[in-house]
Amino acid sequence: MHENTFQFAWFQRSDDGFDPLPLAQGRWRKDQMHGVAVSGLLARALEEAAAHRADMVPARYHVDLFRPARMTTTTTGVTVVREGPRLLLLDAAVEQDGETVARASATFLAPSADAPSAVWGSADHATPPPDDVAPTTGEPHVPFFSSDAPWSNDFGDHQNTGRHQTWQTAVPIVLGEPCTPFQAVASIADATSMVTNWGSGGVEHINTDIDLALSRLPDGTSLGLRALDHVAADGVAVGTAEVFDRTGTIGTATITALANTRRTVDLSAGPGTRGAV
Repeated sequence: MHENTFQFAWFQRSDDGFDPLPLAQGRWRKDQMHGVAVSGLLARALEEAAAHRADMVPARYHVDLFRPARMTTTTTGVTVVREGPRLLLLDAAVEQDGETVARASATFLAPSADAPSAVWGSADHATPPPDDVAPTTGEPHVPFFSSDAPWSNDFGDHQNTGRHQTWQTAVPIVLGEPCTPFQAVASIADATSMVTNWGSGGVEHINTDIDLALSRLPDGTSLGLRALDHVAADGVAVGTAEVFDRTGTIGTATITALANTRRTVDLSAGPGTRGAV
């Protein structure tokens, strides 16, 4: 394990796979990774396996987070489920000590011309924070949020029942490798829980999956999520968020979560220090 806190990435390559760096540590427990890092590593593996199909773009991405990923050496593997002229379907897994702790699937599609007829779509779309709040430098930063309070990176301002949105620039998945737009949106999509499950008492749900549907890739590695809906019954919550970049809306992200009130993440004390939860 690498202890240098200035290694600004989620993982570093090792002889045995990928070692999580301190930034990958989650808020639920100190010996666990957060879903941003796990999802980013899965997306990296899927994108690498699809590199031979430059004619395709990722359109659907699903992650199951069914075991806690620990802060230990991690490996990935990818299987081709189906490949055709217009579709590539891949499965991926994250393993630790020979045990699968998370899995993902991705559908890559071949773009074509848009259909000619008009279809209804919402006119209410999110907009990024202004440049004087979140400059367009492309450098990773503490996430910005808005809610009942205006855009800021002071987390304590946003522990309320307002409609949450976030703006983030992705952290590189592996030290020394540039983060791609797909890796950025796949990793940041885990923060859907932050915009849909964050209320007046903190984050009281832990998400068990991530569903991401994209009409196109983001225009870079900076993007946002805005809550569209949150429904809950008997401790099971479903949250849906709009995904957007500086050009416009690019898709939706949905998470399913379990109530976890015994380990509430209370963010009222102030700004975050490790990126997203």
